[in-house]
Amino acid sequence: MYKSVSAEVAVETIKSNQRVYIQAAAAAPQLLIKALTNRHEDLFNVEICHLHTEGDAPYADPKLKEHFHVNSFFIGKNVRHTLTAGNGSYTPVFLSELPILFKRNIINLDVALIHVSVPDRHGYCSLGVSVEATLAAIDNADVVIAQVNKQMPRTHGDGIIHISEINLFVECDEPIPEHKLCKPSSVEEKIGEYVAALIDNRSTLQMGIGVIPDAVLSKLTNHKDLGLHTEMFSDGVIDLILKDVINGNYKNILPGRSLATFLMGTKRLYDYVDDNPFIEMRTSDYVNDVATIKQNRRMVAINSAIEVDLTGQVCADSIGTKMYSGVGGQMDFIRGASLSQGGKAIIALPSMTKTGISRIVPNLKLGAGVVTTRAHVHYVVTENGVANLYGKNINQRAKALIDIAHPSHQETIEKVFFEQLS
Repeated sequence: MYKSVSAEVAVETIKSNQRVYIQAAAAAPQLLIKALTNRHEDLFNVEICHLHTEGDAPYADPKLKEHFHVNSFFIGKNVRHTLTAGNGSYTPVFLSELPILFKRNIINLDVALIHVSVPDRHGYCSLGVSVEATLAAIDNADVVIAQVNKQMPRTHGDGIIHISEINLFVECDEPIPEHKLCKPSSVEEKIGEYVAALIDNRSTLQMGIGVIPDAVLSKLTNHKDLGLHTEMFSDGVIDLILKDVINGNYKNILPGRSLATFLMGTKRLYDYVDDNPFIEMRTSDYVNDVATIKQNRRMVAINSAIEVDLTGQVCADSIGTKMYSGVGGQMDFIRGASLSQGGKAIIALPSMTKTGISRIVPNLKLGAGVVTTRAHVHYVVTENGVANLYGKNINQRAKALIDIAHPSHQETIEKVFFEQLS
C-alpha cells in the first residue's frame, strides 16, 4: 500500500533555510523530531513552528541556535526557554485563525511533520489526538512526512487523510505521550464547587486541561444532559460520558457528539477515543470559530488566567513582559459563550500564587498581555467566591473582585486602586 523508510532517511528531505510545521500536543512525532535534531550539523536556519507540544523538543537546545529557530504559536514548557536564550520567538494568534495563516499563505511551509494512525484497507489514516491546524499545514507544505504509529488512536471527524497526501512514511509502534494530572488541592476543589454551581443542566462545556478543569468536572456528577464543545479535553470527561451526564443531546452544534480539536491525557483517554464516533475531532478554525460556538445554547467557557486586574482585564499569556504561554483559544470561547443564549464566560483561578502573590491585582504588571479585555469578561471565580462583572461599572467591578481576592491582600489592593482614582 505504501513504502516506509527510516526516520533518518525521511528527514533528509529537509534542507537549510526551510520552515517546518510539527503537529501539536500529544501528536508531536517524536521519532521524526529526534531524527531531524540529529541532523543538525547538516542544517542551518531551519525554522520549526508549532503550537504546544508534549514530549521532548531537542531542537530547542540553545546550543543549536545556528541550526534551528523555534517559532511558537503557543509556548509550551519544553520551548519556553528559547525566548530568553535567543533561539526562539512567539507569534500571537487565535487558535481559530492559525489554519488561516497557512490557507492564505501568510506563513508558507516547506515541510509538515505529522503523526498518524495505521491506514485502513482503503488507504485512509487518522491524525488521531490532534487535528488543530494540521490539515491546513498539510495542504500548504511541499513535503509531508508521517510517523505511522500502531498506537495512534483512530479518531472520527476532519482528521482523516489518504496516503496519497503523504510523501514519506516512517512506521513505529510507540506509546502516545501521556499527560497525568495531580490531585486538586483544597483551594482548587473550592473553585471547582463555585464553577460547577454556575453550570445549568443542558449546558455545553468548554474547558482546558489542568487541575481546576478536572476539579470542576468532578463536581458535575449530578448534572444532566451536558454537552462538550471544546478545543481540547482530558481524562476528566470520560466518567461523565459513561454516566450519561455528558451526552450532547441538547447541543445545537453536532448534537449527540462531543467536539474537540486536540486531546491530551493518559492511555485510558487514547483507548477511549479510538474508533469512538461519539468523539468528533475537527479543525480549530471550525471548533474555535465564534460564529459556531455561539450557536450552542447555554455555552459555558471555563478558562484560567495568570492575573486579573480590578477593571476585569485578564492576562493569560505572560508574566509582565515575559511570555509564558499564548493567546490560544481563550478569546474564541469567551466571546462565543458570551454571545450564546444563556451562555456564561468564566475565568477561574486561585486568588494567589503558591508563593503568596495575589493574582487579583490593582493593575496588571508592566508589559502584561491582555488576552481577554475588560469588556469581554463576565464571571471571575476564586476559592473565595464568584464575581459577576457583566454590566458593572469600574467601581462595582473593583468591589466584586476585591471580595474574592485573598483576605490577606484585600486591604492593600483596595487602597492602591482607589488611591489611583483620586
